[in-house]
Amino acid sequence: MLELNVTQIQMGHSAPDKQAALALLAEVLSAGGLVAPGYLVGMQAREAQGSTYLGQGIAIPHGTPQTRDQVHCTGVRLIQFPDGVDWGNGQMVYLAIAVAARSDEHLHLLQLLTRALGEGDLSQALREAREPEAIVALLQGAPQELALDSQLIGLGLAVEDFDELLWQGARLLKKAGCAEPAFANQLAQGEPLPLGNGLWWLHSDQAVLRPGLAFVTPAQALEYRDQPLRGLFCLASLGEAHRQLLERLCDLLIEGRAAAFSQATSSRSVLEALGGEVPADWPVLNIILANAHGLHARPAKMLCEVAQAFTGEVRVRLAGEPGLGVSAKSLSKLLSLGARRGQALEFSAEPAIANDALAAIEAAVQAGLGESVEPLPTQAAAPVVVPPTNAVVKLPAPVAGARIQGVAAAPGIAIGPALVRVPLCFDYPAQGQGVAAERERLNAALAQVDEDIQRLVETRAEANIREIFITHQAMLRDPALAEDVAARLLQGASAEAAWHAEIEAAAAQQEALHDALLAERAADLRDIGRRVLARLCGVEAPREPDEPYILVMDEVAPSDVASLNRERVAGILTARGGATAHSAIIARALGIPAVVGAGEAVLSLAQGTPLLLDGEHGLLRIAPNEQTLEQARHQREQGELRRQRAHAERLQPAITRDGQRLEVAANIGASAEAAAAVEAGGEGVGLLRTELVFMDHSQAPDQATQELEYRRVLDALDGRPLVVRTLDVGGDKPLPYLPMPAETNPFLGVRGIRLSLQRPDMLETQLRALLSAAAGRPLRIMFPMVYGVEEWRVARDMALRLREEILLDDLQLGIMVEVPSAALLAPVLAREVDFFSIGTNDLTQYTLAIDRDHPTLSAQADGLHPAVLRLISMTVEAAHAHGKWVGVCGELAGDMLAVPLLVGLGVDELSVSARSIALVKARVRELDYRHSQALAQQALGLESAAAVRALMEESD
Repeated sequence: MLELNVTQIQMGHSAPDKQAALALLAEVLSAGGLVAPGYLVGMQAREAQGSTYLGQGIAIPHGTPQTRDQVHCTGVRLIQFPDGVDWGNGQMVYLAIAVAARSDEHLHLLQLLTRALGEGDLSQALREAREPEAIVALLQGAPQELALDSQLIGLGLAVEDFDELLWQGARLLKKAGCAEPAFANQLAQGEPLPLGNGLWWLHSDQAVLRPGLAFVTPAQALEYRDQPLRGLFCLASLGEAHRQLLERLCDLLIEGRAAAFSQATSSRSVLEALGGEVPADWPVLNIILANAHGLHARPAKMLCEVAQAFTGEVRVRLAGEPGLGVSAKSLSKLLSLGARRGQALEFSAEPAIANDALAAIEAAVQAGLGESVEPLPTQAAAPVVVPPTNAVVKLPAPVAGARIQGVAAAPGIAIGPALVRVPLCFDYPAQGQGVAAERERLNAALAQVDEDIQRLVETRAEANIREIFITHQAMLRDPALAEDVAARLLQGASAEAAWHAEIEAAAAQQEALHDALLAERAADLRDIGRRVLARLCGVEAPREPDEPYILVMDEVAPSDVASLNRERVAGILTARGGATAHSAIIARALGIPAVVGAGEAVLSLAQGTPLLLDGEHGLLRIAPNEQTLEQARHQREQGELRRQRAHAERLQPAITRDGQRLEVAANIGASAEAAAAVEAGGEGVGLLRTELVFMDHSQAPDQATQELEYRRVLDALDGRPLVVRTLDVGGDKPLPYLPMPAETNPFLGVRGIRLSLQRPDMLETQLRALLSAAAGRPLRIMFPMVYGVEEWRVARDMALRLREEILLDDLQLGIMVEVPSAALLAPVLAREVDFFSIGTNDLTQYTLAIDRDHPTLSAQADGLHPAVLRLISMTVEAAHAHGKWVGVCGELAGDMLAVPLLVGLGVDELSVSARSIALVKARVRELDYRHSQALAQQALGLESAAAVRALMEESD
């Protein structure tokens, strides 16, 4: 671990400006053998991207990711500038810390600096320091205080063995913000130390956020390793914060005062013995907040005024939270609680004012603190009945002959009776039959559901379906979820009650972030929750009828769709959801016609109501007349004949009637799909999503693992070109071994090339694997989410540098055009890239500012919007001006109404699902290129996506 020491520091230098200071710092790094002389260029480039001024007179200049090859070994050098150096915008630097880092070994040092900056303004002290030792002392900052209060004490817990007691201690530390979810596992790997008198000590410095000590005792004396177990100290260790307390504890044990812990009956006595934060012995009031929007500014101000009327201290905290709470007289402190409707507030007041103050506060909170409040729902008594989580208000059913416009989710025409599936309802006791029995039942249910999901993963050929269920398995195995459920079991809850409560809490927490994507993940979490709950309760879903039917649900969960019998399910209809929801993705992959977002009224349809569903246009007909049905059957028959003819001609090229050639390739997610794509008529792979290679492993796959997967694809293509998208994960598609902080809007956060450039080691490994696997065969590499020239050049330069080591003649490098800025910069980028591939899904949502996963707005996120078509046109025009080719690999490429427009705009390649290749080729062969050009120009001048679609339907 990189640490500061006096040998790294040079005192008393001067520099006329920042450039001179950078030159001096680069010289010092080079003289120390840390970097090559060319590292200065990287430091200058980094400053051009953004100032490295950290604050309080400190700057941390360093190189760019592309100059990491100039670093010989990781290290730092510090130079003091007592007279200061202007770092720009009047920001004076008195200490510059030059960083040379090959990976992330320096992050601990940066965390240390961040902590030091929180201790007050250091600039003057850094300027006046005379010795290196003074600089080190200033930067190390004050050690963090050990957390130890009443919330970290758990006495008389209902546990049955040492492991359960350990988990309880770890849970208290996690709840107090001292440890991450993985801390319990790390703690369990330590070696317990017996302190005598039945007391034990256990600690870990892994997965620790801040230092803290928990003390837990069992309700009855236990044994561990043939010794008594009466209490366990669990330490989240960080630095030296615990040393003083440990010395005090040793003194107490030597003095024979172990009974203060082994026989403790109150947290107060334990804290007094350890010298911890002892809460004042004040009267306490718990009251539940009923305000609809929680304790926001207006009610907080009134609560503040009520407390200020009393001459004494009044404190408040969220019930169950650690610490003494905050002053109820401080508006800012009250707002910092973030209290929401339904949460319990715990008030405490000095004894002299407690009776009057707490009574006044209780009356004010119950009255709504100046707002009208709805009564809180009463708690359900046992047994617990869990209603359907997606229940909605029942609306009148649509009348016979009604025509309903929904969202087209999966193409095809379906005719059949409605099967309106009623969500399952679970009935179970709130209390269990003992911790061991309930844990055994829960573990059995979890194991069975895991096996069920694994079977789905193994039996599905479609990579996007497997990817969804792999995500479900990760949710099922979440250690933090298991820890929280285990804690509820220890409190006497039944397996069903413990599991359901934690699933709902986790899902509600995601939904509270007001992010549509996270809400989609909350739906996945509830889907997992229902599967396990159904196993525990022995509840089975209604059996499907033998005749083909149309499944009608509020919102179909992935597990519902993936388990459908395709021979009997004619189509899928949902009240909610968008075209890119997981259920829609699976429906398309399985070839089941689907219309989503049709409105809540469809849930009121009588069982067996005849339905006509057009998944191509998002239309639904209720009990259509015979003429309409006959027309639909004719369309379906024609469509089937067209598919058969297209399949027979699938190996023929896609050439318009007047001789314009297009390449039609396949979008795939795994090597196993490559051969099927070629068999389906694919002239190559236009998009290999490499995410599954990374998701299939518990840690980042090494070069050999990736190379094997890529070689399989190239072998199956037998000389046909392969277009590979480098790793495209990030805030909305996280990897379990690449933790990232939560983002307010993950679609606008660290994803795609942004993440790859933050982890250049992973990108370099992937590029090496791709180049090595190609072995003389045609390879096209494209980088996702590029927004400008700078990102492209960094990625390109890395690939070209590796190409010098791993020779490959037929290599092209390009970018995904998914961000509007990339399309607008196409004339500039086209001079440097070898090709563009347009990802219309993201390009559409970013252009129209509509989340493509939004349950109600996604229908408006239409790639045929003239604004999107204009960006495609600009990209094609710029590329062709420089002799470069353009592909389209988003959903729009497989939209039969869109194909003529894409042809007319001059697109050179369409990359679609293997299922769509033959139909897209057939559609191209029906077209006249010049007529398509005229249609495209006409579409560019229209006002909406609906107008464009109307134009294309009329011209079809």
